[in-house]
Amino acid sequence: MTNDYPDLEIASFIDHALLSSTATPEQVEKCCQEADRFQFAAVCVYPIYVKQAAELLHGKTPKICTVIGFPSGVTTSLTKLYEAQDAVEHGATELDVVLNLGWLKAGKTEELYREIAQICEETGQLVKVILETNLLTDAEKQLAAEICLDAGAQFLKTSTGWHGGATVADVRLLKEITKGQIGIKASGGIRTIEQAFDLVIAGATRLGTSRGPDLLQQMKKEE
Repeated sequence: MTNDYPDLEIASFIDHALLSSTATPEQVEKCCQEADRFQFAAVCVYPIYVKQAAELLHGKTPKICTVIGFPSGVTTSLTKLYEAQDAVEHGATELDVVLNLGWLKAGKTEELYREIAQICEETGQLVKVILETNLLTDAEKQLAAEICLDAGAQFLKTSTGWHGGATVADVRLLKEITKGQIGIKASGGIRTIEQAFDLVIAGATRLGTSRGPDLLQQMKKEE
């Protein structure tokens, strides 16, 4: 790697995502094979593919991550809870839950807290809450982060990728707000190895991307 970046095992930060609505079982199999080959932190697939991914990666290093209430976050709390429980039953160990932004902007903090806390408590798995930072003011990001912290979430995730991607500024802000108490997953629009390192240096502890193998290839070329 170039001298501009620290000596990091960037693969261990990557959640290898396959969140295309046209994803096929064959593509899920390839995604899992890549995650195992490159020793990524996790695969992130739609709930329908959790069971397949869990079977393919049984006994392997990558965790099984799925998305809940994705991508809008505006399904009911009961629906999100059931989706999360069903995913865990089929092998998911990490849940990326989309925050209800309408509730956040309307000041419905109790409802937001209850929704996230219930998923955390009743699944017992690692919960990452997707904030969709590009749609929020800094004050809303702070409020959302504080609610998620109180509710027991273990990670804040910047974006779904549907409304823009992660920025260094947002990662820095979330790190400052949370003071390192929970993880930060930068997700969306990570296309270059330089972006990946910049986000990690800013405070990201996971990187959500569908381009993991490509990022590692870019790093090889720069060595």
